[in-house]
Amino acid sequence: MGKLQEFEAIFNPQSVAVIGASDDPAKLGYHIMKSLTTGGFPGKVFPINPGRKEVFGLPAFASLDLVPEKIDLAIVVLPAKLVPEVLEACGRNGIKGAVLIAGGFKEIEDKSGEKMQEEITQLANRAGIKVIGPNTFGMFNLHRKLNASFTPDFSKIKPGSISLISQSGGIAHLLGFLALREGIGLGKVVGLGNRCNIDFADMLEYLVEDPETRVIAMYIEGVDDPRRLIETSQKVRGRKPIIVYKAGRSQTSNKASKSHTGSLAGNYEVYQGAFRQSGMLSVESSEELLDTAKVLALCPLPRGNRVAVLSGQAGLAMVASDICEKEGLVLSPFSEDIQKQINELLPPLTIRTNPVDLGPAWYNAEAMKGVIQLALSDENIDAMIFSIVYASANIHLTKELVELFGKESKKKPILTCISAPEGIWDDDILALQNVGVANFPTPERAAKALGNLVRYLNIHGK
Repeated sequence: MGKLQEFEAIFNPQSVAVIGASDDPAKLGYHIMKSLTTGGFPGKVFPINPGRKEVFGLPAFASLDLVPEKIDLAIVVLPAKLVPEVLEACGRNGIKGAVLIAGGFKEIEDKSGEKMQEEITQLANRAGIKVIGPNTFGMFNLHRKLNASFTPDFSKIKPGSISLISQSGGIAHLLGFLALREGIGLGKVVGLGNRCNIDFADMLEYLVEDPETRVIAMYIEGVDDPRRLIETSQKVRGRKPIIVYKAGRSQTSNKASKSHTGSLAGNYEVYQGAFRQSGMLSVESSEELLDTAKVLALCPLPRGNRVAVLSGQAGLAMVASDICEKEGLVLSPFSEDIQKQINELLPPLTIRTNPVDLGPAWYNAEAMKGVIQLALSDENIDAMIFSIVYASANIHLTKELVELFGKESKKKPILTCISAPEGIWDDDILALQNVGVANFPTPERAAKALGNLVRYLNIHGK
């Protein structure tokens, strides 16, 4: 059985049972039901609650054994002590996927928690049930409108080609909400939690085969079987970008990892060396993880590390240039012919060499477009960072940029920092991302993301 088929019940179920479903907003079972029903899940939903005849307007059943139809996925929102009994019922009814929301397993400082996790792992393995969790917020697959989490707002994120594997529900929520605010598309997001019988290596094997995933992002605290993770990443090396953010470099966070998801973080430097050897791109913050995933999902790989920095204001170009230099990017001089044509378009008061301060051209669409086209056409340039901030005189410029960059973004990576008060350029920024331009809130973040794009190029020699 291939990985796509093995995980079919989890990521593409035709029917879902919610064990512990509720109409009470104070209970997680309510929010799971809300996520499924308001998120537009097209399959059947079976609430399981012995005390109710109806939940969310749907017929409720006292137990899984009483549901008259086939169930693919079970979402379990019950206390830990009841989970073994539920998994046995899942096995009896041929359910092949489960999401265990409950905590109280190996993450607690008590041998009983470890023992109970061993028990449910054995139960799941005997019944052939793939389990997300326990101790997880859940998971979602936006391409199937499946929100199997206790956060209904995840359904508002647009479907995209970035998939995330997270050991922390908090980090998954942070990245999900940032993606929602910035218009970044996500595909599959999984909170592994305590990792019953699905670990990072399993998810890597699945997502590499998944045609809807272009970029894989991972947040890791600790791994039970580091060797398998590294061997798996080496096996799939170069097929898709894999970006990893590893926490636990300090003694404090290493200890916290044990009480969070029941795993020791391990030696940070050893992990970093292993990541490099296996072709994974390691980053150092949640922000950098999302930014790097975005640029790899949207932009083509450059031919090299030569970048043109253009800005409507000199300060934006300066700070971008500083980060470019730190990241090993080269602000290459324009070729003689291109530089001559740029000089003719821009007045003497501007900075006409790379990095370019567009000066008055920042509110002159034709001049600005001309300089951008010239810079992108230069054989000395592999990528571009373009920054501009709103002024009432340039309110219509972004529509011109959407048309221009839409024609150029498939040839060379174009990263932008286009900033305005809320509601002014929002639609145009989203339109730019839809044509393959990666926009960032600051020029520094754009430059850092481009540095990681080039780093990926150097790792894999593409």
